[in-house]
Amino acid sequence: MMANRLLSMKRQTQRAFTLVELVVGMVVISIAFVLLSTMLFPQAERAADTLHRVRSAELAHSILNEIWGKRYDQNTNSNGGVPACGAPAKPAFGLPAGLPCTAPANLGPDTVAGVTEARNDYNDVDDYSGLNINSNMLNSSEPYADRYINYGLEVLVAYDNLPNLNTKLVTINVTTPNGEVMTFNAIRSNY
Repeated sequence: MMANRLLSMKRQTQRAFTLVELVVGMVVISIAFVLLSTMLFPQAERAADTLHRVRSAELAHSILNEIWGKRYDQNTNSNGGVPACGAPAKPAFGLPAGLPCTAPANLGPDTVAGVTEARNDYNDVDDYSGLNINSNMLNSSEPYADRYINYGLEVLVAYDNLPNLNTKLVTINVTTPNGEVMTFNAIRSNY
């Protein structure tokens, strides 16, 4: 009798899932998969976009820092002294007029005797006009394209307020691998 009772209790504890429980479980799992696929998985793509934006900002920032350390114009005193290019004469202070600033059509790397200035010899702001992803990095034979794979880079320098030649607008366009163009601008004054 005792053996029958134990066998009966054992049968009661060995119950299986019912069809209703299986269907409810499948519905709960399918809802969880839908939530994961619509909310969690797209976050991975957004994380990559953020990484591309950060790298773009780093590239633009490094080029802007380099430009900022250069003189305003080829005809500006390399020591930062007076007179700046295009500055009028100040006879009361014994200062001569500055040399004329580079013409708007001549902005870009300087050309002397048909030879264009090398990347490491850029010495003023407008030399950077035309710098692109295939240009060499500063003090390197390696182009930006080797470090920033699938990125685009374009640097433009133009006078900001023609006919006044006292400010230059530096525009850096960086294109991320997914085609987003990020534009960075800076204005450099003639002082």
